[in-house]
Amino acid sequence: MKYTAKAWLATLALSLVIPAGAWAQSILKIGWTTTDSPDDPYALAAHYFSDALKESAGDSITVQYYPNRQLGDEKQMLEGLRFGTVDAAVITNSVVAQLEPAFGLNDLPFLYASANNAYQVLDGAVGEQLAKKLEAKGVIVLGFTEGGFRHMLNNKRPVAAPEDVKGVKYRVMQNPVFIDMFNAMHGSAVPMAWGETFTAVQQGTIDGLEVPLAVAAGNKLYEVTKFLSLTGHSYSTNLLLISKRAFNKLTPEQQQQVIAAGKKATDAQRVKSAQNDAALRKVMADNGMAVNEITDVSAFRSAVAPLYDKYRPKVGSALLDQALNSAQ
Repeated sequence: MKYTAKAWLATLALSLVIPAGAWAQSILKIGWTTTDSPDDPYALAAHYFSDALKESAGDSITVQYYPNRQLGDEKQMLEGLRFGTVDAAVITNSVVAQLEPAFGLNDLPFLYASANNAYQVLDGAVGEQLAKKLEAKGVIVLGFTEGGFRHMLNNKRPVAAPEDVKGVKYRVMQNPVFIDMFNAMHGSAVPMAWGETFTAVQQGTIDGLEVPLAVAAGNKLYEVTKFLSLTGHSYSTNLLLISKRAFNKLTPEQQQQVIAAGKKATDAQRVKSAQNDAALRKVMADNGMAVNEITDVSAFRSAVAPLYDKYRPKVGSALLDQALNSAQ
């Protein structure tokens, strides 16, 4: 009896020393579809998130990495997040827009004039409204990380004006905004899952694709494409997401740590991505691609202007107007 009392007292004393929530050991498996490259924007978001959690949560939360589609393509991962079979993921905005159409706002061509302009909108009231809509469907937004501006790569010709897109088969995400964007410029939009794209370009099934520079370099697309045109036609934000079911299994303290880690990771990832951008242009050129700048985008804007009216009802008229006013 005396021994039992001592043991109980020792346990009680230890519980008073260890912070609340330290008993709970949690594992978060985070997936993304691209490589685990030091320049890849998806990988950067995952690693910065893990690093930030390690600082605040210690061993209470362990983040495990699943790059290269190990948890499925983005659409599959997003469904997994909804139903709790995937804990966390970094997913392209355009795929999220298939679940919550309001996110199509971010895919509208030439909406954001600069990355800082995008941060202003996404970190403000517009981003909050988008996050609430997605949370209602079982997925929590931890951050709008930097994907970078998207550019056109192809094997036919450099793109300097909308007419240069005509007749060229571009792989686009399985998203109606991107399909309509390329069709508006009389290109041939070919919706395709990311995992099939490299081989499709290599074999000539498609002529090219459109991605941010970091994705182009990280996946060595210079090996299968000749021309890189810095069209900057769309700003890509990659969403750092956690399943609401996985989030609700965490202690209140862990939940706050996850939210704070998401913000810290987003800020760090944006800084690193911006630093990488200029260097990545050189990487593409040094590996044999012909790179051209677009100095005047007015003709492109005119070509895609009808998309704003078409997608206003899906995005939400009030939300679109708020974003347009904030993006000025």
